[in-house]
Amino acid sequence: MYTERISDALREAASGWGVDDVRFRLDRPKEASHGDLASNIALALAARLKRPPRDIAGDLARRLAGIAGVERIEVAGPGFLNFFLEAGAVGGVLHRIVTAGSGYGRNEDGAGRRIMVEFVSANPTGPLHLGHGRQAALGDVIARLLDWSGWDVHREFYFNDAGRQISRLAESVRARYRQLLGHDDPVPEGGYHGEYVVEIAGAFLEREGDRYENDGDEAALEAMRSFAVGVLRDEQKRDLAGFKVHFDEYYSERSLYSDGRVKVTIEALDATGLTYHRDGALWLRTTRFGDQKDRVMVKRDGSPTYFLPDVAYHMNKWERGFHEVVNVQGSDHHGTVDRVRAGLQALGRPAGYPEYVLHQMVTVERGGEEVRFSKRAGSYTTLGELSAEVGADVARYFFLMRRPEAHLTFDLDLALDESDKNPVYKVKYAHARLCRLEKLARERGWDVPDESSAPRADASLLRASAERELTKQLGEFPGFLRRAASGRTPHVVCDYLERTAGLVNSWYQSGHPTRNPGLAALVEDAGLRDARLTLALAARTVLHNGLAVLGIEAPERMVRDE
Repeated sequence: MYTERISDALREAASGWGVDDVRFRLDRPKEASHGDLASNIALALAARLKRPPRDIAGDLARRLAGIAGVERIEVAGPGFLNFFLEAGAVGGVLHRIVTAGSGYGRNEDGAGRRIMVEFVSANPTGPLHLGHGRQAALGDVIARLLDWSGWDVHREFYFNDAGRQISRLAESVRARYRQLLGHDDPVPEGGYHGEYVVEIAGAFLEREGDRYENDGDEAALEAMRSFAVGVLRDEQKRDLAGFKVHFDEYYSERSLYSDGRVKVTIEALDATGLTYHRDGALWLRTTRFGDQKDRVMVKRDGSPTYFLPDVAYHMNKWERGFHEVVNVQGSDHHGTVDRVRAGLQALGRPAGYPEYVLHQMVTVERGGEEVRFSKRAGSYTTLGELSAEVGADVARYFFLMRRPEAHLTFDLDLALDESDKNPVYKVKYAHARLCRLEKLARERGWDVPDESSAPRADASLLRASAERELTKQLGEFPGFLRRAASGRTPHVVCDYLERTAGLVNSWYQSGHPTRNPGLAALVEDAGLRDARLTLALAARTVLHNGLAVLGIEAPERMVRDE
């Protein structure tokens, strides 16, 4: 492609001056009058070569004169290089897009290597909330991006079915169970008060009757714990399936204890010489690995602290062959990152393992006011309720369109708006418009390009500024996917799709054959018609593929007057 060709030529020229490690940019300028591509390489080389950047830029322009696909090169400002491409070079990308079809944008950066993405991993103590929803969208799309980049991706959900929170759930169910049988048992302190606990207790009563009414022993509590966890895990799986999120494996925290992995991990850490006893507890010298302070590993009562099973779990990940792991978690996990990594480094695993993507929480607003419309969950809005309100596609997109580390305000009014103000609607509508354009062409008896015929279209005929800008934007799709995959930043794809949809809509509105007499050439000039329909097909392909990466439907028609 012309971008790579120019980049290689610039690096070769710099190498000729003895600079092999120059870092520079080659981007589309904001103003079309500055060319199709602009580079700051002369400014980057100035200090190394001890020459004025404009002089360096002039030499580069002369050296690169005649490079294939470049019409002319201009030196601008303090030393920028502006590249003006031949129309054929710009249009050539359309043929590549149409020929690649649903594979356009894929690359082999991962080279088939295994990588695990662990995400959601919600405790089975209640319905999924909006933080889980944002995490589900982020984790799923990071996994999709890695898949598009040639990685062998494994999606995993780690569920905490052990510990005090699960015990509180069981105790809360028992209190509600006895209330349904006429007793005045309060929900225990720190217990769960949502209506879903009453539903679970009712279902347990229906299945078991009153056999546990006066049975307060551990076996009865275990029966309620097991029942409640099973019900809530099934509900979480249903909500995630409705949100288009699926996992390759669900991993139980309890299994770390029953399989002896926690015990083995304690013994392995103790054998490193990095542990010590103080105040009746066993400590790990995590400060050796950059933690702010040493951490208790095993408490006075002999029970492990919560970070220890995390270390055992990640040792298990490593043993399963996942030496690349991305954990997508809420920002409330920030304090666990250093201590988990420290425990793993103590056991010989590399620094920085695993990788973390931490996201901020979500609030919902309607009419500028924060809303909580869940009676069932008690204090928070559930993912299931939000998906039912706005649809899974809209919810996914809104969760994805901001940086993970940025707080997200979910505007219900905007999410329900069916206009270009709504970004996901704007992108979907652009795709549907292009499908309609192809339909109109067929209705008029024109030949509509496909994978086999599109390469024959003469893309150099696309000389209008709107056509060139859209074509250049389409050619940048693979680079944006690469950037989003390597940075674990799905919002980059959203930004790209919104800009692309804006260019599609501008081009469509200025050149719709049923509205603009200026496009009569579509009928009279078969060559120009084929080129423009090829542009439409390429744009539709890119929008379709981009939405596919986000796990969002690309509709062929939408209920809106054309």
